[in-house]
Amino acid sequence: VGSEMCIRDRDVTEEMRCPLLNTLFVFGRQAFAFSDDSSFFCPYFKRKEQMATEHVLEDKELGRLLVRVNVRARRLTFRTREDAIYVTVPPGTTIGEVKNAVEQLRPRLKAARQQQSRPLIDLDYRIDTEFFKLSLVGGERDRFFSRSELGEMQIICPPDADFSNKELQAWLRKVIEEALRRNAKIILPPRLYALSLQHNLSYKSVKINSSSGRWGSCSARGNINLSYFLVLLPKHLIDYVLLHELAHTREMNHGERFWALLDGMTDGKAQLLRSELRKYRTDF
Repeated sequence: VGSEMCIRDRDVTEEMRCPLLNTLFVFGRQAFAFSDDSSFFCPYFKRKEQMATEHVLEDKELGRLLVRVNVRARRLTFRTREDAIYVTVPPGTTIGEVKNAVEQLRPRLKAARQQQSRPLIDLDYRIDTEFFKLSLVGGERDRFFSRSELGEMQIICPPDADFSNKELQAWLRKVIEEALRRNAKIILPPRLYALSLQHNLSYKSVKINSSSGRWGSCSARGNINLSYFLVLLPKHLIDYVLLHELAHTREMNHGERFWALLDGMTDGKAQLLRSELRKYRTDF
């Protein structure tokens, strides 16, 4: 487990130095590893014939797999999304090697796909968190309307709305995500600034993004990125993520000094908070 984590830390780019992803677990003699954020990793295979830059595989059980070559990749990476499983491979990887990895990881990939299925957004759908609340109600007009203020949104739906329509579901998600972005831009930067003053940890800039693979990141230059999905977390976990990124302005790795610094800012609860954060997803 430790070696996989070290390799992963070395692979991240400067802009995404701190992925805040879940702990990896190793299983089987071939040392495949997976994490409960729906990412799966495989070690190098022996190379034979090179595949095209992009390739699509159709699997009766798993659905579509989109395979893409990345020149900076060191291993096969499987990431589940609602529409497909995205596979990143190093140059020289063959389709046969990808298929072999799929068979090795099939039970894990199948479980991840099931977890990835999103709930239907309809009149019964609710989001009820500390910093963001959402409800959908039936209306009498023939179009959608929304009422939005800081921390709360209501969507008024026409009486004949077909919530099983995929295009409508995608549109509703975009509307909700835009509301999350607006709220995050108001809530997160001031809180980050307050914590930086409190702990004397300065940063260069902060940006709010739509990342669905990580809660936040910090570059070597002190540029911090925060996912707008953070506003769906409880306040103490939002603070944990912000403090985690601020700690990287002084310690850019996840070594002992980093965790000692983060422990000092969280009353010794850094690992406990980290474990609690794993119960949440950058999604809704």
